Amino acid sequence: MAGNKQALKGRIRSVKATKKITSAMELIATSKLQKQKNLMEANRLYSSTLHKTIHKVIGAANVDDIPYLKPQKAKPVTVVFVSDMGLCGGFNVNVVHFIQEHLEAGDPLIVVGKKERMWFKRHAYPILKTLPQSDNLEYRDLAKLGDWIMDQYKEGKIGGIRVIYTKFVNSLTFLPTSIDLLPILVQKVENEEDKEIPQDTIFEPNPTTLIHQLVPMYMHSLLYGLWLESKTSEQASRRMAMDNATDNAEDLIEELLLEYNQSRQAAITQEITEIVAGAEAL
Repeated sequence: MAGNKQALKGRIRSVKATKKITSAMELIATSKLQKQKNLMEANRLYSSTLHKTIHKVIGAANVDDIPYLKPQKAKPVTVVFVSDMGLCGGFNVNVVHFIQEHLEAGDPLIVVGKKERMWFKRHAYPILKTLPQSDNLEYRDLAKLGDWIMDQYKEGKIGGIRVIYTKFVNSLTFLPTSIDLLPILVQKVENEEDKEIPQDTIFEPNPTTLIHQLVPMYMHSLLYGLWLESKTSEQASRRMAMDNATDNAEDLIEELLLEYNQSRQAAITQEITEIVAGAEAL
């Protein structure tokens, strides 16, 4: 009985120590989540403006003169954003499941992040290039990656570029999503309310030259924006996972305390019974 109580006390101390760790990690993830959200929101205005501008210029250019609108014969490459560390709930697992559902074995990948790379290799997804550190990336790092991908595309080594990232809906909802970057799909406005008032715009230099200058900026901006959204989703997933772990630790501590008190009460009752029985024997 005494050994059982000592074991329960040891487990309670261990769970309390774990709870302190998960609580601290939850606070850190909350702080990082707010920082990532601010960066993501600040970048959205620039990205949306550039997105509208490039499609406006494409509408005024000769489509036959723009190689970025023509698919290549080679296989497309997929850029995948995963985390560097674990303890972020189902963030990486959901990305893996999305890849299994939407990609075929043998489709080449470019992996940004440390996690799940061994899984990709085991399941016959060739990795063309990696960025092993995804937490401390900067705009220029993703710009270099974008330039390398575009060079491969223009040489015909890859047939298209898509990105699989985790879309941040809110602090509790984040969904794996894919988006095609190249070839660029010309958007058709079907809703009359979304159509802009026609304006007589003069492009200097000509639209085709502008497209060749804008597409690299467009690629860099999209890669950076999607990376920000994935990192925001990762921190939200980690915050939620640590919050759940802290709640589970509290529940476990209550159960162990109840079991410890029951064991202690049983020991006291047994001692009283033995004392009373001894007194009666005298």
